Amino acid sequence: MITCIKNNFIFYSMLFISIFLVACGNEQQSTSNVNKSEPKEIAEERVLIDSLGNEVTIPEKPERVIAPYLEDHLVALGITPVAQWSVNDGASIQTYLQDSLKDIPTIPFDLPFEAVTSFNPDLILIGSPETVEGGKYEQYNKIAPTYVLGNEEKNWRDKLLKIGEIFGQTDKANEVLKEYDQQVKEAKEKIKSTVGKQSAAAIWITNGSIFMVSETASSGSVLYGDLGLQAPNLVKEVSESATSDWSSVSLEKLAELDADYLFLINSDKGNGSEMLKDPLWANIPAVKNGNVFEFDQNTSWLYTGAIANSQIINEVVKCITK
Repeated sequence: MITCIKNNFIFYSMLFISIFLVACGNEQQSTSNVNKSEPKEIAEERVLIDSLGNEVTIPEKPERVIAPYLEDHLVALGITPVAQWSVNDGASIQTYLQDSLKDIPTIPFDLPFEAVTSFNPDLILIGSPETVEGGKYEQYNKIAPTYVLGNEEKNWRDKLLKIGEIFGQTDKANEVLKEYDQQVKEAKEKIKSTVGKQSAAAIWITNGSIFMVSETASSGSVLYGDLGLQAPNLVKEVSESATSDWSSVSLEKLAELDADYLFLINSDKGNGSEMLKDPLWANIPAVKNGNVFEFDQNTSWLYTGAIANSQIINEVVKCITK
């Protein structure tokens, strides 16, 4: 097994679960956030219409951006936010992005108005209309111009392109997608030539519960849509009734999993992971064959975006073609 070790914040794990399921279903403060190596990009104040029909004036060069849970797209475009999304007073963050955001202060996932104001943003990006229901949009818009992405932009590619448009970096966004697609092509060819047609599944264990990623969501879209691995029957079954990216499954049901490879995100590692000692677990084919690859909860497997997905691809290739 490949094991990544980090202390687990079990006290808050149920809140941690809810944020991931809803979000998936539904240093110092930077003073120079836009990549200045892009001289051809737009650099002028513009008025755009967001998903709610609001006219939003985008600053000429936004330098103090708050865009919670959209940081993957910002970083991919060379933009550094003034604060980064977090849960549990900063205890849980998008660790996989910390090469770029390690010195960026955190802001609570629910964006308290006082916290947002304290960062003096010049642009706020919100990931979905639901986040600003109940008059919240008006409050945020008093703090700084606020742009709300629509539900039609749930696909990470569409979100990246929309954020590229907002910042006048459409060319850069397309370049990121082109590089990603090339990585997918090379990885897919390597997997095919090394192991042929194989099946795989990704599960997440946290607070004694098991969740399985859906076939077309999050890391599932990377495994099956991008890399062409086969979706086991259980993954197809779970996906048919899924209401979020990760769906709860019992250990008894998981025992039916016929995947050749199993990618395990284990948030309970520091607390014993008792179910991994159960005979039902031991009899799963991938477990018996030694084809389980384990990661901790801070892995990119729980997220989606050009950076997260790129890291997932590298890990899949490393694990199954060695």
